[in-house]
Amino acid sequence: MRTVYAGAGVRLYHLDDTDPVAQTLFYGPLDAALDVARQQPEDIQAGLWLATENDVVSFLDIEQG
Repeated sequence: MRTVYAGAGVRLYHLDDTDPVAQTLFYGPLDAALDVARQQPEDIQAGLWLATENDVVSFLDIEQG
């Protein structure tokens, strides 16, 4: 089950096909993480992931609903 409430604690990170190490951009509530993700360039957004305590989901999956 996905955690989708605004205050859910998440890690926002970026995965790049050329670098196997994830770059963390933000730790905090989901609503703030989505704001940070929306500010990133489109090519970066394609590699953004959100991790909760029980799920990992692509930013674009959430954004496109």
